[in-house]
Amino acid sequence: MTVPIEGVMLLNFLVNFLLLIGAGRFCGCPVCIWRIALGSGLGSIYAGVCMMPGFYFLGNILWRLICLALVALIAYGLSVSGLRRGLIFSFLSLALGGVVLGVDSGGILGVICGAGLICWLCCFRFAGHSVRTAYVPVELNYGQKHMQLTALQDTGNTLRDPITGRQVLVVGADVAGELLGLTKQQLQNPVESVGILPGLRLIPYRSIDKCSFLLALRLQDVKIGQWQGSTLVAFAPEGLSAEGTYQALTGGLV
Repeated sequence: MTVPIEGVMLLNFLVNFLLLIGAGRFCGCPVCIWRIALGSGLGSIYAGVCMMPGFYFLGNILWRLICLALVALIAYGLSVSGLRRGLIFSFLSLALGGVVLGVDSGGILGVICGAGLICWLCCFRFAGHSVRTAYVPVELNYGQKHMQLTALQDTGNTLRDPITGRQVLVVGADVAGELLGLTKQQLQNPVESVGILPGLRLIPYRSIDKCSFLLALRLQDVKIGQWQGSTLVAFAPEGLSAEGTYQALTGGLV
């Protein structure tokens, strides 16, 4: 059966879209649909070009790996967590290709169903934590700056605003630097740095080995999961996840 080039491009788009979502969910990260759609579109164009006379060489493994890397870069961005998701996506894509070569009777519907099954398994079965309960997407807005993060829903996070008693969202040093321009040195010396920006205040906290303060700022437009409103955001002096899986901690503001 001869499949038109448009059909191949559409099939490639759908498969890439499902695998990109699955790889992101596997790592417990929020899904940015427009970026995933853009990455899937690049993969679709690549598949179409590979079928054109004079461009068959683009179908070899080297060019395919280059295309997978570009698709992952567009879908996930350039970061440690993005690299991790990109590697998982590339593995899933190559694995699905091997399955298709080994089972040649499923046709187009079989390929789509196979990609959908992989996506479902990554989202709900193979992930180390249930994404629906362990991780939540977070959006922060400050002036003209907008950031999308992943928060670990940590039931052990009991940090609260001493004035209102409401739970505090904790974000890492990298987020503080990008959002407010605060340096790690300033975050490590909160008492001396509290007057740097209007609205900055101190939040007392207690850990296993010490008691200290965190710099905090009330942001008026914050979205945590399905919850949206104004909340106090505290800035940790270090990153929160060595692997880059999450950039914030929330104790239940969802």
